[in-house]
Amino acid sequence: MNPVLPLLALRAFTETGRYRSLKKAAEAMGVTSGAVSQQIRQLEERLGVTLFTRTRYGVRLTEAGAKVHPALVLAFDQIASSLETLEAINARPTLTISTVPSFAASWLVPRLGRFTSRHPHVEVRVEATASLIDLHKDRVDVAIRHGLGEYPGLVAEHLMAPVLLPVISPALLEKGPRLQVPADCLGYPLLQDSDRADWQLWFRAMGVADDPRAERGVSFEDDFLLLRAAIAGQGLALVRDVYAVDDIAAGRLVLALDLPWPTDFAYYAVTMPNAAKRELVRAFIDWLKDEAAREQI
Repeated sequence: MNPVLPLLALRAFTETGRYRSLKKAAEAMGVTSGAVSQQIRQLEERLGVTLFTRTRYGVRLTEAGAKVHPALVLAFDQIASSLETLEAINARPTLTISTVPSFAASWLVPRLGRFTSRHPHVEVRVEATASLIDLHKDRVDVAIRHGLGEYPGLVAEHLMAPVLLPVISPALLEKGPRLQVPADCLGYPLLQDSDRADWQLWFRAMGVADDPRAERGVSFEDDFLLLRAAIAGQGLALVRDVYAVDDIAAGRLVLALDLPWPTDFAYYAVTMPNAAKRELVRAFIDWLKDEAAREQI
């Protein structure tokens, strides 16, 4: 056998087996699906065995492919880990954090100085994106996610369970109709989430009969924009308390009614199992938990 290892072809085989998809393997490698397919075909020709069979859902490892795939996954993961170790030898310690823009702007960034003051030697990078990153392939240490806590193959640690609050700018409240019961909110312009669902659900939970006004009003894709519109006096907003707490404390917003509405979703710090054991990652997650606990005192 040729002693030169076909590393590119083996990587194509490994990633395709990992994701059960040529397209996802190509994305992980930064190449085209055709290039991945060609590398696998060349590997199969060289070895004289079939490694995958096609299905309606993607590709499936053959018996021969399944025998060697776990060892190759481990080998390439070890290579990636070794490369990270070499890169870190002379590099400043860094932490890359991923979360949605609204959480970054309204909660994380205003508090981040307390972490950096404790760890001035650490370079923190915040990636604010609405896209769901893949911790298996993206260089992210901690992802802060809003969901039910079900993240197979990852370590998820509970941070906080927000509630939805109806908030309004003091100026708009002063010149508008009085707010005494939930139905009174319908007398104001309602600022909507992107799905136009939160207000309708809140009114139902508060025992208010269905009303077409509950789904009218300007909608916003991002909660941070919704908050800015509320501060500008454009209407009533229904927002997560973790987003509004600082604006309420500063007097930019007030509670329209003290009627919080809990949801099933919560915020979690999510990491890869190996990353969760790193001292710096552990320190950041512990700090997140401390900050979250402050909000609940």
